[in-house]
Amino acid sequence: MPTEKPFHHRAGSLKQSNKPFKSKHATKGAIKDKEKGKVNRKPIKHSSANLRSITRVDRRNAAKLEQQKKREEVLKANRFFEGRHGTPKIVAVVPLCTDVNSYSAVKSIYSSIGLQDPPILKGVAHINAERFKQKIQFILLERNFVDILDACKIADYILFVISAEVEVDHFGELCLKAIQSQGLPTVITTSMHMENIPQKKRNDVKKSLLSFMRYFFPDEEKIHSADQIQDALNVLRTICTQRPKPILWRDIRPYMLAEELVYEANDENFGTLKVTGYSRGVPFSANRSVHLQNFGDFQLSQITASRKGDDDKDLEDQVLHVVDPELQDTLISENEPNFMENEQTWPTEEEMAGIEDNMPETTPKKIMKRVPKGTSSYQAAWIVDSGSDDGEDYTDEDGDINMTYENDTGKLLAEEEAGNEDEEEYEEIEVETRTSTLNDPKLDPEEEAEQLKDYLANREKQNRDDLEFPDEVDTPLDIAARTRFQRYRGLQSFRTSPWDPMENLPIDYARIFQFENYQKTKHRVINDAAVGGCGIRGARITLHIINVPKEVADSYDPSRPFTVFGLLENEHKTSVMNFVVTRNSDYNEPIRSKDPLLLCYGFRRYLASPIYSQNTQGKGTNNVHKFERFFNPGVTCVASIYGSIQFGHSPVMLFKDNGDANAPILVATGSFLSSDSKRIIAKRIILTGHPYKIHKKSAVIRYMFFNPEDVMWFKPVQLTTKYGRIGHIKESLGTHGYMKCVFDSPITQQDTVMMNLYKRVFPKWNTTTLWNGGLDGTVAKSPLNDKEKEKEIQVEKNSNKEIEMEM
Repeated sequence: MPTEKPFHHRAGSLKQSNKPFKSKHATKGAIKDKEKGKVNRKPIKHSSANLRSITRVDRRNAAKLEQQKKREEVLKANRFFEGRHGTPKIVAVVPLCTDVNSYSAVKSIYSSIGLQDPPILKGVAHINAERFKQKIQFILLERNFVDILDACKIADYILFVISAEVEVDHFGELCLKAIQSQGLPTVITTSMHMENIPQKKRNDVKKSLLSFMRYFFPDEEKIHSADQIQDALNVLRTICTQRPKPILWRDIRPYMLAEELVYEANDENFGTLKVTGYSRGVPFSANRSVHLQNFGDFQLSQITASRKGDDDKDLEDQVLHVVDPELQDTLISENEPNFMENEQTWPTEEEMAGIEDNMPETTPKKIMKRVPKGTSSYQAAWIVDSGSDDGEDYTDEDGDINMTYENDTGKLLAEEEAGNEDEEEYEEIEVETRTSTLNDPKLDPEEEAEQLKDYLANREKQNRDDLEFPDEVDTPLDIAARTRFQRYRGLQSFRTSPWDPMENLPIDYARIFQFENYQKTKHRVINDAAVGGCGIRGARITLHIINVPKEVADSYDPSRPFTVFGLLENEHKTSVMNFVVTRNSDYNEPIRSKDPLLLCYGFRRYLASPIYSQNTQGKGTNNVHKFERFFNPGVTCVASIYGSIQFGHSPVMLFKDNGDANAPILVATGSFLSSDSKRIIAKRIILTGHPYKIHKKSAVIRYMFFNPEDVMWFKPVQLTTKYGRIGHIKESLGTHGYMKCVFDSPITQQDTVMMNLYKRVFPKWNTTTLWNGGLDGTVAKSPLNDKEKEKEIQVEKNSNKEIEMEM
């Protein structure tokens, strides 16, 4: 018999691949690699028809291609600034002390490479560094807060100038905090007057200055000396060799620092503004609008190239992009609501205010008053009715009747219980009154200061009460609770109970624009902006802005930075804007919802009255967030306003406008959250009652309501106690608002029974207005700065006289 051959197992070409572990969070190593810019090699994909094992040569080729791709990206980014036709780097020179100035710091940098001094009394100084094959624009800033913020928004580098003799003052610290909050480019620090310090103490002074700057910028490594030529050259070398740090919210949109401005008037008030400068960020598009600081949004007509010849003369402009009327963004920022679709038929507040304004100043009006018998008409005129508008019907911040009253609770209850006593006889008498317009009261300075002190003390008391007894209110005695709180509702669970975001919306919601999917729209708009426009990034162009007021050209000052930011699609429209903000630890005064503040987000500046709510993003399923009456320290809140849409995580700063545009008070900082109009902000009030009698799990509660109708009205609402018990109303007892309640476990006599009620609140319309502070050019100049400039001007005049005498 033939012998059987031994069986040999033959491995198949397919191998089992198990499902990898799905991790929701990145490891520490992955986060570090991402920060370093490390890109993992992607494996070569093969079709299923031609499966083969990946060899070492394939892996090497894939790594080589990936490496070559990264090198090309780095070279492309570096070529943006290099060469004869490269885009100049912008360096904002910020003086932080009173005895230093930006001109002297830039002058030492000019001297380090053998150039003449920079031009005097001009806001921008240009350097063409042949040694490093780059061009640089220095923005010479004075101690003007608005100009410093505008320049740092578009700067690639910030050169801080500090003094070795004088400490950084309050204005300098304000600038550091604001720059740190709005987005930080690459920072370089230089000091002046170091030669006036003894040689033995210079190292200690440098260490002290470095420690101060590291408090704000931990990555700062060295303090350069502007008095020494070698250190000034090192500053220039650092600027030319380093790659600027990207700022994400700025790089997704076009922006420009204006070098030249030409205004062509069309009529007495409006005209065309031609702004020339280097395009940065993504390319400009003539179909998109632009934003001018302090003046708002405007449209473009075309974009032209602005080139210079060898003799620095402007060549003939070439049209790069012309507006397409079908694709051009309109300047319509809000919808026009159709009031006929609204079921409300009573007059609006504006109509009622107009009627009252048109009434005569002294119109006799006869009213009927119920007074005791024997009272004359003169005496009746001085009697204030309990239901009049003069003393008791105050309103809170939402326009509702006030929650607290000055009536004596015990007295009214005693009168209610003694209802069988004889009533005094009353009669109705006709009293004639006149309405008059109140003149502007002229108060003494001492009296006005006393009233302001009382007002601030009252606000502090309200803030303390809100911290100690949050959201607790008293039930009114002369108004039924079901009438006073008819707009409120009870929720079994604040986090999960359903709440329709489209019910009972105000008429203002018919004016705003809403997104069906904000995140998807944001990604589409940003990607379209990167590939659209005139296609030339970093070129010297001229923007033709139409319908610009003459005030823009009149306010232009060449010594101050003039910036232009391009808008993305839909960024000129109005919607609900939500910002995550945190209070500044140095500001201790109470901040109440709807207090007017100066809001700076991204490139926009507005006067707004935001409302605050808890930051509970990602929690719950009903998108309901609790309204905060006060913005308390140590708490991160969400500020909501009606404002212009802006894509990207733009930085946010809140200032208190104290009348001085050069020194506002920093209140809070944060970043943009979302434009979600369906985010429900629910105001909570808590009605409290006290146990009167307790029997096991049942208890009689009083002082929450004062009539049985209110008890039956709020019977479905769940009750809670401060010790964690849960219960409900079983029935009403008597005629004075007593009620029998049942809880899940026995309660104690010192416990407090609470009923939580909620209603939705919205921001106020027409409280967000464009802020135009700083247009007057108010600058706090240092004495040294003026002396230096006067000295330079005198030297230049003397040199000109010598030349004339020689001729």
